[in-house]
Amino acid sequence: AAPPRSTSHRAICIASAHVDMPVVGVGRDRLFEALGRVYTEEEFEELCFEYGIELDDVTTESQMLRKEHGIKDNDVVEDEEVIYRVDIPANRYDMLCLEGIARALNIFNERERLPNFRISDAPEESLQRMIVKAETVLVRPFVVCAVLRNITFDEARYNSFIDLQDKLHQNLCRQRSLVAIGTHDLDTLQGPFTYEARTPSQIKFVPLKQEKEFNAQELLQYYKEHDQKLKKFVPIIEDSLVYPVLYDAKGTVLSLPPIINGAHSAIKLSTKNVFIECTATDLTKAKTVLNTVVTMFSQYCADPFVVEPVIVRNALEETTSYPELQMKELDVSLEYINKSIGVSLEAEEVCKLLTKMQLPARVSSKDHSLLKVSIPPTRSDVLHACDVMEDVAIAYGYNNIQKRIPNTVCNGKEQPLNQLTDMLRLEMAMAGYTEALTWSLHSHDESFKFLRREDDGRVAAKISNPATVEFEVCRTTLVSGLLKTIGANKDSPLPIRLFEVQDVVLLSAEDIIGAKNHRRLGAVFCAKESGFEEIHGLLDRTMQVLGVPCEGANEKMELRFRGAYSIRPSNDGMFFPGRQAEVICKGQVVGRFGVVHPEVLAYFGIPFPCSAVELDVEPFCFDQFYRPLL
Repeated sequence: AAPPRSTSHRAICIASAHVDMPVVGVGRDRLFEALGRVYTEEEFEELCFEYGIELDDVTTESQMLRKEHGIKDNDVVEDEEVIYRVDIPANRYDMLCLEGIARALNIFNERERLPNFRISDAPEESLQRMIVKAETVLVRPFVVCAVLRNITFDEARYNSFIDLQDKLHQNLCRQRSLVAIGTHDLDTLQGPFTYEARTPSQIKFVPLKQEKEFNAQELLQYYKEHDQKLKKFVPIIEDSLVYPVLYDAKGTVLSLPPIINGAHSAIKLSTKNVFIECTATDLTKAKTVLNTVVTMFSQYCADPFVVEPVIVRNALEETTSYPELQMKELDVSLEYINKSIGVSLEAEEVCKLLTKMQLPARVSSKDHSLLKVSIPPTRSDVLHACDVMEDVAIAYGYNNIQKRIPNTVCNGKEQPLNQLTDMLRLEMAMAGYTEALTWSLHSHDESFKFLRREDDGRVAAKISNPATVEFEVCRTTLVSGLLKTIGANKDSPLPIRLFEVQDVVLLSAEDIIGAKNHRRLGAVFCAKESGFEEIHGLLDRTMQVLGVPCEGANEKMELRFRGAYSIRPSNDGMFFPGRQAEVICKGQVVGRFGVVHPEVLAYFGIPFPCSAVELDVEPFCFDQFYRPLL
């Protein structure tokens, strides 16, 4: 929901990489001006490396356009501005624009101090207000706002302002699904503002870059057919009964989030007062986005780094003032920092290094081995002591850390359980079975009803807020996933042999988190006949390669393990009565196999009979029963 770009876009351009690894393109000359000196390409590349970012490419706007359209002509136009494309860590949202990059590097080089971001001291009665209606909870429940007063734009600043919004939409906002940013010329509007949710036919306005009025339903259809850029955002709200919309006191539409702003309040180069609103499904991310925008561009206000708050009244009549620019404080042990990096730094030196990374710190007055680290609103990526430790290492310089031989020498090797798992995979493949990789989350019905099993509440770990009915519980068996796979591939030639060696999750009162993973082997045979003997033979072969003899086998057989396995009739609803058994080893049930019940097959849409086996793997790896040949 960002305003249109100005005609020229030479000052700064954002090149889109993968959403998790942003590449920011900045004009070299503007960047050097902001950094206060001219660098050679090698010098700037070294500076980027020291800070933990990377100069990815040096190009020009025309070269980027030719590359985008597949034109191989790489001639450089004289006097064309050089663009530096810089790789930025995915969690450094404050560096997604030239202003943020320049500020970070200047503070790192000790040319600048961290700005003191402040909320304006304007009287509360003069502040703008946003009133949230209760029906917004049906579609997009949160909104946060702020005002940048007496800001001065030029073409470069304007383009950077718009591009930061685009980059945040791609990155933190997850293509506007979590947060959508709207920026407006406050002088064209009149508060207080309302955030509502209305039926599509009730919402009528002239959107950006259009001259005629649309209702919301017509507008979304128009974008689906005529606008490739906005088309991808339409599904976010298309199926909702109501659409989110923001109005001013006169009923003027500010925006239809997360799609488009209204043309009436579009910002221009001459705009002096900017109203910023972020609607969201995630309040924490909305506050982070708002903080990022205002901290980057409040430097261009008449009173630098001062932001005018907006009072938001939610549907419960609770009022909150945004943005929240106060510093947060984190206690970090000096010993933890030194031990993790492998250095011996004094507390004062660590504080100085952290200041270079925009993290002011001081030594605790009560404990000189403890640092009080202040986290500014620009550093939303700092969540834990390890983040602080990493910044100390960057400021100190990884190349300055002395290489040492570790005090302990360890030889890495595969975990025994994973090694046994790989051996079983190989044996299953040699037996003619194809490996399947199924979801670790299932619907509740697939774990119980479809398998003719009752849920007593003591087996399955349930997802508290599932995004879809397909993923309601952690799987308790591998067989349901294999049957679902066969049901989706029932047109494949028979017989179908599938197996999987993966974890299931079962509730466990003994475990600290209340649930525990169990490694299992599952296999299903599907043909025109049930194939009970086929699956029984697979079980026998599995036990043979594990070195576990069948009870009553030839006593002269060389035994690798103490004990043997046996089978006895079982009563599992998943299998056909009288055609099923459970596997017993050292007095415990370690598996089950049998002919799958016809009702189970019907649930999964399988028209042919099947047999299945499921076996616990862990008892044959650890010393509960045996020590296998590994």
